[in-house]
Amino acid sequence: MVLEMKVPSPGESITEVEIAEWLVEDGDYVEKDQAIAEVDSDKATLELPAEASGIITLKAEEGDAVAVGEVVCLIDTSAEKPAGGDGETKEAPKEEEKSTEAPKKEEKAEPKTEKAPKKKETYATGTASPAAKKMLAEKGIDPKEVKGTGKDGRITKEDAVKATPSMGTPGPGNRGSERKKLSMLRRKVAERLVSVKNETAMLTTFNEADMSPIFKLRDQYKEDFKSKHGVGLGFMSFFTKAVVRALKMYPAVNSMIDGKEMVSYDFCDISIAVSGPKGLMVPVVRNAENLSFRGIEAEIKRLAIRAREGEITVDEMTGGTFTITNGGVFGSMLSTPIINPPQSAILGMHNIVERPIVRDGGIAIAPIMYVALSYDHRIIDGKESVGFLVAVKEALENPTELLMDENVKKALEL
Repeated sequence: MVLEMKVPSPGESITEVEIAEWLVEDGDYVEKDQAIAEVDSDKATLELPAEASGIITLKAEEGDAVAVGEVVCLIDTSAEKPAGGDGETKEAPKEEEKSTEAPKKEEKAEPKTEKAPKKKETYATGTASPAAKKMLAEKGIDPKEVKGTGKDGRITKEDAVKATPSMGTPGPGNRGSERKKLSMLRRKVAERLVSVKNETAMLTTFNEADMSPIFKLRDQYKEDFKSKHGVGLGFMSFFTKAVVRALKMYPAVNSMIDGKEMVSYDFCDISIAVSGPKGLMVPVVRNAENLSFRGIEAEIKRLAIRAREGEITVDEMTGGTFTITNGGVFGSMLSTPIINPPQSAILGMHNIVERPIVRDGGIAIAPIMYVALSYDHRIIDGKESVGFLVAVKEALENPTELLMDENVKKALEL
């Protein structure tokens, strides 16, 4: 019996996928539920498992765009699994053939060494002496580009000293290039980013946060937190809590435009930008306003692992009312993050660097992070955007009072 395997629907509104990579070859025997291909949609990369065991026949090539429901391969379920070890018996004779051919190559090499001394009698133009050759190599100059003044046009050491490389001449290094088709996911991301720049009135406001209070809390409680909950006490839970508080204070930032209407939400679904093997993924932490520090850290860890292992689903990345992106993990000092449509704002975190600040009338050294809020000026005014970022700054600089209700152990569930 021949089974037709069709492209399953990865999620709502997705009508087409792209064969990113076949994990098997035409004619291979595959087991049921074995991953046979990776397919790209405009939102995620997913694995395609075999629906039955048998011999596979591929009906689409890598890079092909195929519609949901279209046949991409056939599986002959009546075919028997080939016996193992066949490949080894076929390869053995090849090794013997190679060993018998080796002496023939050595016999042919001997006559060439007899002719070599004849070339030493004269020198063609562009032939360099050993000293000149070494000097030209250090300068990155091809001997063919140098006119020799020695006997029979030989390049002397003096010629090499006088030689200067042409500024318009490529150097001796590699100048190759590679052309590779963008994945459907990367093309969709590119389209969305361009549309954001063209269709929104995007502005960015900046501020800085003294991370000393959070550093002290983490140093004091991170070991107890990890031993009890099995996850680390990172910066993301503090930022998520600070964002949720600020969104409640400035609901316009937790809104988006739908045609001629403004849609505001009374919940906070926070999208967290994560770097995955196929590019940037943005899984969503649902109802972050109801989660504790432990709940936020556990959910972010779960989603990050799924994204990096390519197991994230479209549903886990759909929605979101506000986004947090952390360029600081890559060393970014400052950036202007691009809004994640159809959302209206995004908060950018950056690296933490010890900088001099004024504290209590004196100069002090403190771990400072620059933060940036990009927002759609069509529905978020300057007062709201600046106020929102200041509220985030205040919460980060006074987490015990504003994020933990003056009870650190209770907030961390210790």
